[in-house]
Amino acid sequence: MGRNIVKAKLDIIFKTMFSKSENEDILHSFLSTMLELPYDSIKEIVIQNSEILPETITGKFSRLDLKMQVDDKLVNVEMQIKNEPDFNDRVLYYWSKLYSGDLKSGDEYGDLKQSISINIINFNMFECPEFHSCFKVLEVNRHELLTDKCAIHFFELKKINKKINKNNRMELWLQLINAESEEELEMLRQTNVPEIQKAVMVIHQMSEDEKIQELARLREKALHDEASALGHARREGEQIGIEKGERIGIEKGEKIGIEKGMEKKEQEIAKRLKELGLSDDMIKAALNK
Repeated sequence: MGRNIVKAKLDIIFKTMFSKSENEDILHSFLSTMLELPYDSIKEIVIQNSEILPETITGKFSRLDLKMQVDDKLVNVEMQIKNEPDFNDRVLYYWSKLYSGDLKSGDEYGDLKQSISINIINFNMFECPEFHSCFKVLEVNRHELLTDKCAIHFFELKKINKKINKNNRMELWLQLINAESEEELEMLRQTNVPEIQKAVMVIHQMSEDEKIQELARLREKALHDEASALGHARREGEQIGIEKGERIGIEKGEKIGIEKGMEKKEQEIAKRLKELGLSDDMIKAALNK
């Protein structure tokens, strides 16, 4: 039986692994692969939020993303374990903050940098077999690009192949992030891809660090509490909706009953007035119609 390993798809493990200066080479390789950029074209990577604050580890609804400037681009990488309501809107909101947040007073709009959101998600989001989806701002009929400054990537871990293919670097990185056992890491190590091999070694080292293991445990608990809170809120909302619907139904039923009762009563009065010889106009006037 293999030893327990920390999981790179847990946001705190991902951020800890890739934000360390001694691991800049694997971050370089990861970004080159996921953004489909030549390795040598990336000259400088500056991480802008490498710190991990205690309150973000245990706090529900906190984000442990990795924000960086890659040459003249802004890149934000986020791991998302659980699906949640309005996730796509949240992604767009944080992309907009990334894009607009770099513009300082006096800057021109043309100074805005290309901003790229990378979302690695542990659930199926789109009804397609491909694990990688990229969204840009396009004209819907001509597919003409409005600007190259917006790119939002989704990588769906549930759709990646289990079989190792050392020639597909993108899948290798996602398989590494998705790995949950020593056996999976060993298969990745045997690919002889240097950056993947080093990432496997880093995960092994982190798995043996008691402090990191405890941080991972606390973070998993916080994410579990968050999912439970969202589930409770959803169930409570559904119950309120049911109760409100029942109440509205009763009120509507009472109203319909009253209206039908009044209608029947009016019909009886009209019939009686007709029997007394009153004209139709006189009956309408008597019923205020």
